[in-house]
This record gives sequence, C-alpha cells and structure tokens, in this order.
Amino acid sequence: MIELAESIPAWIAVPVALLLIAGSLITLIGTLGLVRLPHFYQRIHGPAISITFGTTCFVLASMLYFSGLGLRPVLHELLISAFVLLTAPVSAMLLMRAAVYRDLRNTHKQAQHDSAKSSQPPST
Repeated sequence: MIELAESIPAWIAVPVALLLIAGSLITLIGTLGLVRLPHFYQRIHGPAISITFGTTCFVLASMLYFSGLGLRPVLHELLISAFVLLTAPVSAMLLMRAAVYRDLRNTHKQAQHDSAKSSQPPST
C-alpha cells in the first residue's frame, strides 16, 4: 500500500521540490516569452523550449516521488517524457513552416495586386 505523503523522507522531498520549482520557473519563462516577444517566429520559441524542459522536470519529480512512496520504481512516466520530447519540437517546427507559407502566400498576392494595379491605365 502507498504511504502517506507526510511520511516521505527528506532525501526524496527535497529533490522533488527542487524539480517542481525548476519546472515551474522554466514554464513561467516560456510563458513570459509567449506574452512579451513581438513576432510570431520569436514567440513560438519560448513555449517550445519550456514545454520540453518544464515537462521533463515535472515528470522526473513525479517519478521520484511515486518511486519513493511505493515499493517499486515507477518507469512508465518515461513514456510521457519521450512523447513530449519527440512531439513538442516537431509541432513547433510545423507551426513555423505553416506561418512561413502563409507569409509567402500573402506577399505573393500583394505583389500580384501591386503589379496589376500599376499595369492598368490611369482613369480620368
């Protein structure tokens, strides 16, 4: 049976607390980057990094905590970490590629509109 959280030893509680604080600070920094940076291409970088590193800290803290409370190591959370580590950078890259495509398409449409406008004779 799982012990109560009050009986957790200090050698587990301290690293768990430090990992949770580190994960929270990393996530906060990523959130501030999302809010404060001016352009989409700059804004996407902060959350992509914070998702990866912040989630890793949270998962490590959870693994350590529940391994310390139980009688066996908890390793299934490594699947969560692996999934996040693989999908967060890929999804950020796909979002950036979609934004580049959108910007190029809008620039091309604007150039076509400008060239069509300049080729028309002036109206009197």
